[in-house]
This record gives sequence, C-alpha cells and structure tokens, in this order.
Amino acid sequence: MSYAPLRPELHVTPEIGVLNAPAGVLTDGHVWHMFHQFQPQLGGPSRWAHQVSSGSPYAWDICDDVLAPSGSQSRLRAGSVVAVGDKVLLFYTAVEPNGDGENCFIDLAEISDLEETTVDVSDEASQVDQHVSFVSRLFEDQPEMAFRSPCVVEDPHGGWNMLAVSGPVDHPQLMIACSDNAYDWQLSGPLRFEGDTGTDADLVAPRIIRLKDEVVGGIWEVLVATIEHNGVDVSGYMVGKLDGTVFKVSKPFRRIDYGHDFTRPRNTNTIGSQLFETAVLFGSMNGVGRYDNPTTQLSMQSEGWANCLSLPRRTTLQDGTLYQTPMPGLAQAIEQSYRAHGWMGLIDLDATAEHTEVFRSPAASVTVDLVDAAGATAARISHTATEVMVDRSMNPKHEGDDPAVAPLDGSSPDSLTIIVDGSTVEVFADGGVATLASRVYFNGGFQSFAVKTFGSAAVERCYEVSPTQDT
Repeated sequence: MSYAPLRPELHVTPEIGVLNAPAGVLTDGHVWHMFHQFQPQLGGPSRWAHQVSSGSPYAWDICDDVLAPSGSQSRLRAGSVVAVGDKVLLFYTAVEPNGDGENCFIDLAEISDLEETTVDVSDEASQVDQHVSFVSRLFEDQPEMAFRSPCVVEDPHGGWNMLAVSGPVDHPQLMIACSDNAYDWQLSGPLRFEGDTGTDADLVAPRIIRLKDEVVGGIWEVLVATIEHNGVDVSGYMVGKLDGTVFKVSKPFRRIDYGHDFTRPRNTNTIGSQLFETAVLFGSMNGVGRYDNPTTQLSMQSEGWANCLSLPRRTTLQDGTLYQTPMPGLAQAIEQSYRAHGWMGLIDLDATAEHTEVFRSPAASVTVDLVDAAGATAARISHTATEVMVDRSMNPKHEGDDPAVAPLDGSSPDSLTIIVDGSTVEVFADGGVATLASRVYFNGGFQSFAVKTFGSAAVERCYEVSPTQDT
C-alpha cells in the first residue's frame, strides 16, 4: 500500500472505492474477520468485502470479496456473520429493482472453510471467493415484508434469534425471527417495546448484544440502533430484557458515540462459547450514513478511497451504561506503525482545592490541541467537569462545523485517551463512559499534542505513544 497521508494505518479502509459500512465481524480471539459493504467504483453496485487481521485487530489484509450481486440483484447491503459448527453463515440484504423502486430480501450464504478465504489476498478487491456458496432466500412466504438488515445472535437458551427491518424506508418496522439451527427461520412478529424508550423515532440498522452488568448483575440485552434524522445518522442504544417479541426497556436510548463521524455500529460474533462479559464494536466513521456523498471527501478526491471503520472497542455494561475502551494491543500497534499517535492522561479537576468536598469549578478544564505539520491547531479536545468536546471548527477544512460534545456526569474518574491515525481522531473519556470519533484533516499530517490546563485542573499523569520505526 503506497503512502497516503489521509489513510489510517490501524483502521479498516478500502484499498480503492467506497467502504459503505461494516457488515459483520467474526473472531476466535486471535484471528479477526471483517466483512464490510464495499463499492469498488464510485456509483457501482455494492458488495461484501473481506479483510483479516491476526493477533490483534489492527493490522488488516484485504482478501477476496465474499459476496457480489448476481442475477437480478442490483446491490448488496447490511447483514450479519455467525459461526455454526465448522461453517460460517453470511446473512445479507439483497436488493433487486422493481419498476421505479426496489425490493429487499434476506439471503443466506455459507463459507465451508473460513481459513481458505484468507489464502489468496488480492491486490485489488475484485475477485469473489470460491469458498462461498448461496444457501437460500429467507421468508419467501412473506414477499410483501421486504426484509433487510438482519442481525443474528445465538440464544443463550438454545437456538438462534434474528432482529431485522421490514416495511418501507420511510416507516421501518423491527421484526423478530427465531431458528433452531440458523438455517430454517420462523417469523415471530414485530418487536414491541415496554417502558420508556427515550425516542419516538424510527430505528434502523438494529443489533442485539447480550452483556452481563458488572454492577447490578444479570445478563441484559443491549439494543443498538440508528436513527436517520434529517439525512444524518444518530446511533445509540437502550438496555433491557428481550422476552419473545417484547423488549422491556430498563435504560432508554442514549447516544453510543458523540463525535462527528460514527454511525451504524456492528457487534463482533465469537467462534466458540461466549461468557457475555464483554463485546467488541466497530462503527462506520461516516456521520451522514447512507446519505453520504463520497465524492465530497478529501480522501476520495486525492487518494481514491472513502470511509473507514472505527477502531474496535472493548465494550462492557456497568449499571445500564456502556463503557467503550480501545482493545488491548493498541499501544504496541501504534509503536509499530509509521504515523499513528496516542495520548493518555489522568486528570484532576480539583488539583488546587483544599477540601475534597469543594464543588468542581466549571472553569477548570484540560485541553489537548492536535497540532499539524504547519504548526496550526487542527482540532482541540477539551475536558471539563460536565463534558468532553472535540472542536475542529478552527481547521479550514472543517470551517463552520459545530463542536461535538459528550455529557459527563462525574461518576467515573476523569481521564482522556486520544488516538490520531491518519485522518481519524478517536477520544475515550472517563474510562470510556463517553466516546467521540471524528474525521480530522491535518495539513501535512499530525505533528504533536499540546496540553494546557485551566483553573484548578491538572494532569496527574500522562503517557504518549508514538511510532518507534522510521517513516
């Protein structure tokens, strides 16, 4: 891969063309398989690409694609990937034209030998792997439902559950289906909510994650979904219990990431048994979602590619709140990179206070400027007692953008982790209770972190990690 200053090194990116969104992720704890929606050419039909990383989810190699439109299909969209025995099943959305509109179907394909799909790595993701075979079209007895965006998870009581979307684009409906073997599916019905959902908007791109709550105990369902609001995506989650087709809400909808560019997160399924203690999430670093115009992106204009996925996030549930932190191995991956950088700091917003009960001053803050090669501030991260903010409006390439702001409630120790990788910036605040992912374009590349404190704030400890090898 040739040098491209906008391209992240540790993130999943397309070699060429457009990465639309993550489709599904599968790991055995050592080898990571990422399947994502992909357009090799601008305006061309989307398909499913495949990338693999061994040892850690930071060094990705491009494999042959696994799915491409065939027959009357015009494009392929979102889905899910699960391991069943020694097979890997791909559940995906197939789109077919219908007069002036289109029909959506959920199709099922099978990989007989996952390891074989990583043997032939193409210079360009244009070939379709021969180890993938079509199995069936699901819910053919319900042609009027127009199913799409399947999420498939194993039921801890036996069998499998599917959460999908049906109905027209302007009025989507979440649906539940079940299966004993992951091949034969029965539609259970529409998903209903009991309790305060925190939103009356339509939900799309649904995911179900099962997690133990480290504080209150028990295994809970986390419903991750996206709201398409005025053409811009807002992704979030709610916590509760899934009972058949009823989701009993315990914690209402809240944003999963507050940055400028994070949408349509996908969970990682695991080969082998699951303990439900943690989950791993990837999101698309594209704040607009499916309405995005990739031709307007600098990476497409200057380097021929558009969009990337977020870094993988180790996710835990604590008293009904998701905490997201970088996966282990990130510091080592940065050291082995050529241009990625990280800054981690523990913050004391009351460093000059004589008594611990003194209320934290709203004027106390820590800011970290991200300085580019020209010596200018390309973005600024600020941490106060009540919020963490990413402001890139001083950057000529982001002029006029509103700051991205995540609220903080003071329930976790104050901390900041900032990862800069190419044209991506990801911020994890207060142990991961707040996250912000944004694209930031650096003039000549990233140069340094500039840390300042205000009021009674101080940085107790900090650590910076940089590449140890020559560019």
